[in-house]
Amino acid sequence: MIWSVSVTALGILPFDGILGLAYPSLAIRGTTPVFDSMWNQGLISKNVFAFYLSSNKENGSVVMFGGVDPTYYQGRLQWVPVSRQVHWQVTVDSISMDSKVVACANSCQAFMDTGASLVTGPTNAILNILRNIGARKMTSGWYIISCTAVQSLPDIVFTINGVAYPVPASAYIRREETGSCFANLHGSDFTSSWVLGDVFLRLYFTVFDRGNNRIGLAPARP
Repeated sequence: MIWSVSVTALGILPFDGILGLAYPSLAIRGTTPVFDSMWNQGLISKNVFAFYLSSNKENGSVVMFGGVDPTYYQGRLQWVPVSRQVHWQVTVDSISMDSKVVACANSCQAFMDTGASLVTGPTNAILNILRNIGARKMTSGWYIISCTAVQSLPDIVFTINGVAYPVPASAYIRREETGSCFANLHGSDFTSSWVLGDVFLRLYFTVFDRGNNRIGLAPARP
């Protein structure tokens, strides 16, 4: 049995916290995460859950428990082993733009995180990408770029387990109602790891396979 929940529908309901879907080792001591409870009670037939994060407000996003609906993605799933069973953590081979490595030259670690909006990485690496796209820092701390330049900007390509996952400028640049364009990239001085949030995950249907400790990625259907 597959349990599918519209994430859009959840937006109008009251809630009392975060629905944690990482590994049990990250949970508060003595508690069982909701997904593990579902599996332990036999409510789902497969030890997996999956996310489709829609870019189309009319369609809405979906989380699936216990299976995968292939109508939400294109092609076939590419599987990536989990490198550390705490967060949903994987090894990234490199990050490049225009076929040139701009970060993560000797591999790095990244978390697949549906609870994060942006792509976050070490400050120096993010600044290198921002320089490549000609972004300017504002007093607010956000980086702004000319909206007319967006169509000509290169993809940011995350190579993971030998497979290239391009993130186009239409995803890593957001246009505000004011008409200004900002980079959906954030630098952190406190980590050497990356967080691939909704900017990345809206492009790629994502399967979290606890049974085999791996993540499946495939291009999401528009």
